Parts: sequence; C-alpha cells; structure tokens
Amino acid sequence: MAKTKEEASQTKVILKNCRFSYANVFRPTAIEGGDKPKYNVSLLIKKNHPQLAEIKKKIELAIAGGNPKWKSKRPANLKTPLRDGDKERPDNPEYAGMYFLGANSHIKPKIVSTETEEVDGKEQLIQITDPEEFYSGCYGNASINFYTYAAAGNNGVACGLNNLQKTKDGERLASGSTADEDFGGTDTSDL
Repeated sequence: MAKTKEEASQTKVILKNCRFSYANVFRPTAIEGGDKPKYNVSLLIKKNHPQLAEIKKKIELAIAGGNPKWKSKRPANLKTPLRDGDKERPDNPEYAGMYFLGANSHIKPKIVSTETEEVDGKEQLIQITDPEEFYSGCYGNASINFYTYAAAGNNGVACGLNNLQKTKDGERLASGSTADEDFGGTDTSDL
C-alpha cells in the first residue's frame, strides 16, 4: 500500500554534510539477490553527526507506522538502515568512525550542484548529469525517507533515495588506477 505524501513527509530527512560511497545513481544496478535494478548510494556520516537524533526519530516514526504484514505487532530482530561502519566494514578505512545508510530507489534521483542558473525567469539549481562530476567520495546533501518492509521472512526499515546535491569534491573511493597512473610517463617509442 502506497503512503500518502503527508505520511512520507513524516519520515523524510534532508541529510546534510554526508559523503557518498558506492554511488550507482546514473544507472540502476541489481543488488545481489535483489529483484529489480535500483539506483543506490551509501551515505556516510560521522558518529557525532548533528542530525543523528533526527534520523533515529524518523526511523522510529516509520516503525510506529507499522506494516500491514506485521499484524499490529513489532517483529523481533527488526533490521534498521542506520549501520555502524566500524563493525560492519572494518576493512574499509572510509567507514571508520562513521555510520552509514544504504539508500535506494527504482526512480532515478535528481542530482544537483549548489550553483544556480536562470530557467524561464526562475533561478534553479544546476543539474549534474556527468558521472565524472558526481562520484563515490564526493560530499553533499541527500533527501531520504524511511519506510518499513516485510519480505521473504525479513522485517525492517529501509532508506528511500529521493534527490542528491553535491557540495564539494573529495578523494575518489573507487578502487583501481587512473589512466594517468597506468600510462603517464610510459615510453611508447618501442611500440
């Protein structure tokens, strides 16, 4: 059953100052064992992030709203989307001292910068369409919402992805090397 706009706004958060990781926001990807490809991103926030209490409150509001399959009872072992990077990703240094939220959507999020342009006499944020400009490792803000699920014996709260805003660059989190690292300074005279 779809939530009304008012119900969805009760669990919505404009998360500020997060770092984007595993950003698959230009093309949907299938998550292992998942049913349909989705746009997704992991949102990293410091453990002392000023919006932490708000996030926890919105997760509890989603739980309080229940799920028809829960039959008015909060299930045991309820999974929540706020996860501890130190515990769940100990081999990933970017996750040290961080919480993270995996946000996803079947609908492509709008991705914007902080700069504006005039369109039809109105100032609008400039949309980012280049994957080289918005990438895993950059920083920004995310519009997210929390909702409950009950599927295949799993019950919990998921994090929906609405829109993203890049506020500054950061070190890329992608593994591998760049073309400059591979070929820069390579002597091609023998080829």
